[in-house]
Amino acid sequence: MSAAGAANNAATLNRFRSAMNSGDPEIISKAIDEFVAPDLLFDAPVPMGATGAEALKRVWEVLLRAFPDIHVTVEETVTEGDKVVSRNTVTGTHRDEYQGLPPTGKTVTYNEIFIFRFADGRIAEIRGVVDVLAQLRQLGALPS
Repeated sequence: MSAAGAANNAATLNRFRSAMNSGDPEIISKAIDEFVAPDLLFDAPVPMGATGAEALKRVWEVLLRAFPDIHVTVEETVTEGDKVVSRNTVTGTHRDEYQGLPPTGKTVTYNEIFIFRFADGRIAEIRGVVDVLAQLRQLGALPS
């Protein structure tokens, strides 16, 4: 892939992230429709019962309900070929049920790393690792 193609992928991911940080479910859903392939391969800790771009929409529905002020801060991005890797810090306040836990009002901060593969200018695959252990410890679901 050309350097210009890789730069376009990084720019697309930045626009996608901006939408995710809007906190607006409608903006996020539209961004998924625009930037994500419908048959997305999604390998991350996600709720079952959906695949493709619909799985990503469900993840954001759950996250926005539980953490309405969720914010993803990009710490580092690496672009190579058709892939963009992003290391992020996520913050949010637990305001609704999440993973069976009633709202605690606690603020969580956790890390994640995602690898995005692009095809035809859209996100075709997402592979991620999310520090769910830190998240659940901060919510009091697990001992520290």
